[in-house]
Amino acid sequence: MEFFLRYHPDVRQIDLRPMSKRNRERIKKAIGTRLRTAPQDYGVPLRKTLKGYWKLRVGDYRIVFKIVESEVWIFGIRHRKDIYRTVIRRLP
Repeated sequence: MEFFLRYHPDVRQIDLRPMSKRNRERIKKAIGTRLRTAPQDYGVPLRKTLKGYWKLRVGDYRIVFKIVESEVWIFGIRHRKDIYRTVIRRLP
């Protein structure tokens, strides 16, 4: 089953710009191969205030997402040191 990807508006405009081209390509590849095909197999469920959300590790970067039926909602792609603070502000 292939999942449809939805991005938070800030992901493309804010999160991906300061990254190197190499890191952007690695993240795009991980999203295309892992999150689009089987996010629950590759992701790790988060706990506490982010319960119900998942993370995918790509080097020092984390992708925080939520699985909703046949969609994957991506809320943030950032360095591991500040991803969780950023994502909490973006949640509905």
